This record gives sequence, C-alpha cells and structure tokens, in this order.
Amino acid sequence: MTSNPLSLPTLSGEKVTLRAWRRADTAVIAEASQDPLIPQLTSVPTTSDEKEALAFIDRQHARLRDRAGYAFAIADHDDNAVGHIGLYFIPGAYGRASAGYWIASSRRRRGFAKDALTALTSWAVTLEELDRVELYVEPWNEGSWRVAEQAGYEREGLLRDWKRVGGQPRDMYMYSWLTRHAI
Repeated sequence: MTSNPLSLPTLSGEKVTLRAWRRADTAVIAEASQDPLIPQLTSVPTTSDEKEALAFIDRQHARLRDRAGYAFAIADHDDNAVGHIGLYFIPGAYGRASAGYWIASSRRRRGFAKDALTALTSWAVTLEELDRVELYVEPWNEGSWRVAEQAGYEREGLLRDWKRVGGQPRDMYMYSWLTRHAI
C-alpha cells in the first residue's frame, strides 16, 4: 500500500453501517468477550471489564494510525454496534490483505455479517494497490464460511495447521476475492 495516511471511511450496506469504534460501544465488546471463540481469534478481551473493552477500541484506532489496516464497528440501523469487521494488510505481502469479522451472539443470523463483508469488499476493491482479499475460516465454522460464500468469496483450499487457536494448530479454509472482479 502507499505511504499516504489511512483514513477510515463510513461504509453503508443494506442492513449495516461500518463506522469507527466509539467509547459507547463497550457493551458489544463485553458480550463478545464471553464467546468461547472470539477472544481466541481476535484481540477482544477475555473479560467483560470496561477498561479492557476501551483498550480494544483503542487498538482498533491504532491499526489505522499504524497503517496495519482498517477496523470497523458493524452498526445496525439504530447505530448500535453489533460486531466487528476489518481489512488488515498482510506484512510483507504486497497487494494482499485479509478480512476478519465477528457478530455478537445475540445479533447473529440476521444477515449483518454478510452485509458487512459485502460492503467492506465493495470498498476494498477500490483500493488501488490491493489485488486480493483473503479470509481464513475453520472448517467447522459453517456460519462464517457460508457468509464468505454468500458474499462472493471463493474457497481456494484447506490450509492444514494454519493457525494456532487456543494454543493448538488448526486447519483453516482459505477464501479469496480478487479485486479485479466486479462486485
């Protein structure tokens, strides 16, 4: 990517708005902290402590400042945060970025993740130096890989022992979106 400063846009989907994290969003982070998987795969804290939730929000803003990528709160039509989505540059991999997302358990199965991923991808393809967006999903996580497929991502294969989760090596499906594809 270029050395120009990163700027976080506000993106709109049919069901969600992708926006900057706010200090008022700590309730969704507290809920996500109680999920058995989200804290293992993300920087969401493992406790529902407000101080740790605020530190999570600060880390999301730091990603932009540090040019590591874009971190968005996923907000519903009432502007309540329901989850997180990000586009992160892969160190040393020019032209590639990975996307990751989570939705709080109380807000799942409403189409928020698919809409957020579609909105993020529609915007990501406009980034001049980005050729490819990748997603990594554990094979058992049918909800996440169905979101990827519904958003138009293509499964490229199974990466064996690709990522450590809870201290154990785990297989991951790799999905991709090539930015030369139109949305």
